[in-house]
Amino acid sequence: MFTLIRNAHVYAPEDLGIRDVLICNDRIIRIDENIDFTWNKDEFTEIDASSKLLVPGFIDQHVHIIGGGGEDGFASLIREIQMTDCVRYGVTSVIGVLGTDSNAKSVETIVARAKALKEQGMSAWCLTGSYAYPSTTLTGSVARDIAFIDEVIGVKIAISDHRSSNISAEELARLATQARTAGFLAKKPGVVHLHTGRGKKGLTDLIRIADETDIPITQFRPTHVSKNMPGFDEFARRGGYLDFTSGIRTAETAERIADALRTVSLKQITLSSDSNGSFPKWSPDMKIIGMGVGKMETLFDTIRHLILDQNVSVSDAVSIITCNVADALMLKNKGRVAVEGDADLVLLDENLEITDVFARGKQVLRDGELCVKNYYEYD
Repeated sequence: MFTLIRNAHVYAPEDLGIRDVLICNDRIIRIDENIDFTWNKDEFTEIDASSKLLVPGFIDQHVHIIGGGGEDGFASLIREIQMTDCVRYGVTSVIGVLGTDSNAKSVETIVARAKALKEQGMSAWCLTGSYAYPSTTLTGSVARDIAFIDEVIGVKIAISDHRSSNISAEELARLATQARTAGFLAKKPGVVHLHTGRGKKGLTDLIRIADETDIPITQFRPTHVSKNMPGFDEFARRGGYLDFTSGIRTAETAERIADALRTVSLKQITLSSDSNGSFPKWSPDMKIIGMGVGKMETLFDTIRHLILDQNVSVSDAVSIITCNVADALMLKNKGRVAVEGDADLVLLDENLEITDVFARGKQVLRDGELCVKNYYEYD
């Protein structure tokens, strides 16, 4: 099956200018100024993308694919994510994570959900572990989960948060060593993905580990970061990756990212949505007083604000949810519009609204309308 996208302004994410892009099945096979190609009409689709921007499919590296929640009772558990919840907003690849609750939710279920999303046509991986330490696992070992379960690329843990297990720097270093060595074996990043709360320590334990051990600071991937948390500047200065969360007020998030870009290398910054995770509101004495839910649509909305409000270039802004994530997580053939790369693509109109999405070469959004369904939506 061939698809030819004509006359798109391609951001790969670097600006390639006006190009045609030819897809065969799930791969990009050619990018050129004018591709002369025809095929059997039953196996060939041509799309005129004049006046549109073509960018890589978005990678959301912090998604509660089986739903988060639980801080306000069993009724507060959030539903699992559907494939259409992702692709309608340009997200063609996700990394699934557990949250506060690892009792009603499990690593087994999150691995199964990642497999299901892949079966439906998008790309999905996940992390073992949750907020808790010792880590929740499937096989009984963080290292074995990473080494032997295809979908598992690292481990999650919570730090600097009243809901965490208050893991010590020594325990965190040992956890990182397990993930790192298993990653070597399985050719995976073996990252330690850190829910980072607003507690007193911030990122300071990570600085201490970098000072006292031989573990590279890049093994640690803090998310929900903010520039005012303890250790942020030093962690960034040493080359650590910093994952912002799009949150609810996306214009404010874009402003914080733009501020960070003044002193932090673009390649160190990523953005994720925390979609289908809980956004609890706490009183000063740490009692829950409200609950919100992370939304997938906030991911690209933050990028739009970066471009339109903060004067960040399209190439730089899009990198934060495409090639930066792919490079940091060793996601081969993801995050770029490139020959031999996966055909995960998003078309944007002149207002930077998503009009069309391709996931692994299949068109899943056409002219703003979904053209795929979830499993139980079929008759």
